[in-house]
Amino acid sequence: MNAHHDVSRRALLTGGLATGFLLAFHLPLRAANEPEQKDVTDGKFAPNAFIRIDETGRTVLMMPQVEMGQGTYTSISAVLAEELDADWSKVEVQHAPPNDKLYGNPTFGLQVTGNSNSIRAWWTPLRKAGATARAMLVQAASSQWGVEPSSCKASKGEVAHEASGRKLGYGELAHAAQGQTPPKDVAVKDPKDFVLIGQPLKRLDTPDKVNGKALYGIDAILPDMKIAAIANCPVFGGKVGKVDDSAAMRVTGVRKVVVLDDAVAVIGDHMWAAKKGLEALKIAWNEGPNAAITTKDIWQNLREASAKAGVVAKSTGDIAKALASGDRFEAAYELPFLAHASMEPVNATVRVTKDSCEIWTGTQIMTRVQSEAAKAAGLPVDKVIVNQHLLGGGFGRKLEPDMVVAAVRIAKQVDYPVKVIWTREEDIQHDVYRPVYRDQITASLADGKVSGWKYKVAGSAVLARWLPPAFQKGIDIDAIDAAVDAPYDFANFHVEYVRAEPLSVPTGFWRGVGPNNNVFAVECAMDELARKAGKDPIEFRRAMLTKNPRMLAVLNQVAEKSGWGEKLPPRVGRGVCVQPSFASFIATVVEAEIDDIGEIVLRRVTSVVDTGIAVNPDTVKAQIEGGLIFGLTAALYGEITIDKGRVQQSNFHDYRMMRINETPKIDVTVVKSGEAPGGIGEAGVNAGPPALRNAILAASGVALRRLPIDRTLLAVGKKA
Repeated sequence: MNAHHDVSRRALLTGGLATGFLLAFHLPLRAANEPEQKDVTDGKFAPNAFIRIDETGRTVLMMPQVEMGQGTYTSISAVLAEELDADWSKVEVQHAPPNDKLYGNPTFGLQVTGNSNSIRAWWTPLRKAGATARAMLVQAASSQWGVEPSSCKASKGEVAHEASGRKLGYGELAHAAQGQTPPKDVAVKDPKDFVLIGQPLKRLDTPDKVNGKALYGIDAILPDMKIAAIANCPVFGGKVGKVDDSAAMRVTGVRKVVVLDDAVAVIGDHMWAAKKGLEALKIAWNEGPNAAITTKDIWQNLREASAKAGVVAKSTGDIAKALASGDRFEAAYELPFLAHASMEPVNATVRVTKDSCEIWTGTQIMTRVQSEAAKAAGLPVDKVIVNQHLLGGGFGRKLEPDMVVAAVRIAKQVDYPVKVIWTREEDIQHDVYRPVYRDQITASLADGKVSGWKYKVAGSAVLARWLPPAFQKGIDIDAIDAAVDAPYDFANFHVEYVRAEPLSVPTGFWRGVGPNNNVFAVECAMDELARKAGKDPIEFRRAMLTKNPRMLAVLNQVAEKSGWGEKLPPRVGRGVCVQPSFASFIATVVEAEIDDIGEIVLRRVTSVVDTGIAVNPDTVKAQIEGGLIFGLTAALYGEITIDKGRVQQSNFHDYRMMRINETPKIDVTVVKSGEAPGGIGEAGVNAGPPALRNAILAASGVALRRLPIDRTLLAVGKKA
């Protein structure tokens, strides 16, 4: 692929907001990797920032969110095409350029993909954008025929006048429609009239991924491009001391050694030269004040912090009185650091000149990459071009711009384009990790139900760094997500948050975000409380879901579909988890077996999902399946540990993934619903760990309260 093109072709869009969605803007002539196209005024219908139709009827939809395997390009396209009444066979998608005004996620105000909200956030704006464009095409046709717009109907990329049998395709109407004034308050479709939404659509990105045409950030190739491998200081916060590059420069293909304050890069003709050159370097690091920090220190610090009073996030009823009576229960649940380990390692390709900087990468946060790259390059933002690509997995890691900033700093040292690729070891040992969390629960039981519930979250405040305006009055709203909105009928309810940053270790969002720790703690405690009350775990939950009919409905369905209550062999158990996360309602049952030495076999997983209107039910199922495997992998194996200020894990041999032979049968049922869509990409991640832990409790009687699972506690004859 030759990614070279003129800067003028990537000029940013201009304009503002109108009626809750974006109208009357010119679009960029091409997005990353798109072939040359004619000007938008030359026969193209471009009613807003998301839709272009040319004279052939070809419909190009600009994607405000990124595709990292979750199917969002297909789902967003289906929402737009549904209201546009486009011909699905002629729909194409392109990455939108960086522009917060035009493509900023309505929830965050930033052009960002995360928090399982691509469809949630864009559901109404994109439907209105599509419906408005359709109305303009209908108006163009009716004007040409001299009939009322109400007598015309749009379908599959054409407008028909039913009384006369006349038809015009969108391509034929494109020029005339471009001159129409966008109408206001166009009605969107009634869900009963949906043609695309709700159907199991084939993914638009699948063919190119199968035939090899798909381009990820790591695939970008430019003329005269060189490859760089990077070594960051192994200790968090450390700096480069002295570098002896004499052996590295003798490696065939090595072009240059770039020394930064905290990292060293070797640039070569190809990856092998860069990697071998890096290995030949002799680097003395100034490890700094964090060189003695260990995992033990971090946990001690967190436990001490969690003993302190937190900032009250929510409190209802009389929690002190409720806890003073009834049968009291106390427990603390702990989750470790986790790395992202995306299939596509961290990378960025950069070309820097004295007056421009151009970037090729796959990122979840395009405009932040653009602004941070501008700072690193010493250029105005409008001199920085970001070419978006498919992401080979993100999981929150690519919500950070650090890999691009490092690449810009390296590329500034040379006069040719440089692709900087982090090895898997660098990727895992210099991640922005899922924080360690400690969640304390104090509860009381009365009449077989929870009468009082006090919950304290202690952990890092990622939002305080990543989006400071969202961190208010000492509360990180992500860290308490799924804690303050627990699904149960708790009359006396109290939630606190304690901010505790983990001693130099950088923390960030990890797939599942806040509900990761909170769903785990809540659902594990609920199973222990059910045992304490002498109740079946599902019956116990049912009694406290009377005000949450959607949650109760999926719980009832999963009980039936999983065979809940049917007899199981010894050392086999079923565990349940319910969660209202990302505006979706999910109930999951894991069936697991424990052998005599504590090893675990996953036999079966059953999930029932009410995510509102499922734009593409196949994608919903796939996301739940993938999320379950992702979360169960973390529960079984996932942990990043620190010794002497550095991460001990380095690759998949010691930060391992669940293997195909370990993956259980997974049965996902999507509930048909007329509610607004919820989020789905991360929900399965949160469902797996507590359901598995509760299955282990049922099979062994051992109430594990930390992850990953400690198999030594499950061996026959051992006690937790």
